[in-house]
Amino acid sequence: MYTFNPGPSQVYPAIRQYLTAAFDEGWLSAPHRGERFTALVRQTVAELKTKLNIPQDYFVFFTSSATECWEILAQSLTKQRSFHLYNGSFGEKWLDYAQAIHPASSGHQFGLEEVPDASLIPADADLVCITQNETSTATQLRDGAVLNLFNRCQQTGALLCVDVTSSLAGIQLKHIKADVWYGSVQKCFGMPAGLGLLICSPRAIARAREIGEKGHYNSLVSMYEKMLNHQTTHTPNVLAIYLLCRVLLDRAPIKAIDQHLRERAQRLYQFLEEHPQFQPLVQNPETRSTTVIAVQAAPALIDEVKKRAAAAGLTLGSGYGNWAKSTFRIANFPALPDVAFDQLLQVLSAVPAA
Repeated sequence: MYTFNPGPSQVYPAIRQYLTAAFDEGWLSAPHRGERFTALVRQTVAELKTKLNIPQDYFVFFTSSATECWEILAQSLTKQRSFHLYNGSFGEKWLDYAQAIHPASSGHQFGLEEVPDASLIPADADLVCITQNETSTATQLRDGAVLNLFNRCQQTGALLCVDVTSSLAGIQLKHIKADVWYGSVQKCFGMPAGLGLLICSPRAIARAREIGEKGHYNSLVSMYEKMLNHQTTHTPNVLAIYLLCRVLLDRAPIKAIDQHLRERAQRLYQFLEEHPQFQPLVQNPETRSTTVIAVQAAPALIDEVKKRAAAAGLTLGSGYGNWAKSTFRIANFPALPDVAFDQLLQVLSAVPAA
């Protein structure tokens, strides 16, 4: 059985072994203020930086989810307002949450085939917020687009904050070209849900300390002060951090994973473009996602394909929002082996041309 659902998605088979090891090694009752845990945090952060090419002077924090990061950014890094560029449901929800805390926050929605214009960024925004890989629409902002936005933020003094929930640990990111990156582990890390990662530049930490907000358990200044000693402000998900460390130790560097996923995505997109009954939801190759692929077809065919896939032991992801009935989504995450994609292409190839 393989699941192509884009989150929670397929976990690495070795997770079973790691869970047993965690139990046998006593991690399920390990104190989170002890030296053993702090050593685990130190090792996990070091592996994250090594395997994902995160700059050494950036800070890594553990949260409960990517969604919690919305709250942290609004509380601890926003003085007056944030500005959001989005083209899907998760980017829009981020804006909605920010406005609940800072009503002056605003945004601009752009199309699936478009690249956002950096000149739209207002001069008075504290944060500029983008979703680099929008899971709901299967779109992706390339390095050049992120760089243009970062350069504009450098001019205005804003921090660039990037949601990489469905691409972190799947594609190679240029972390130095933004101030905040965040995601969670139930997608490209091949793990069960329950742990988020917040990655901050020294510039972001300096802004948090300047604002000095410490009124919440997850205030960034408090998190920073605890992480200096490799601790958390709260009782963390010790098991998930242990699993993350084990996964990272066994994974290839991000450069190799990136190349593999791009090759698989290209193969799948080429198939979709050649089959008369299917087409990619996103037509512009420059805005298509590598890690989440949305397939558009007649609603009746969507249902039929999902049934055929299920009979073959494959679970396809449903469409989202406006495309719920006319698309299905395919997660191209590292934990899914090539044999699963071979089986998927066999199922799709069996669909008659007309």
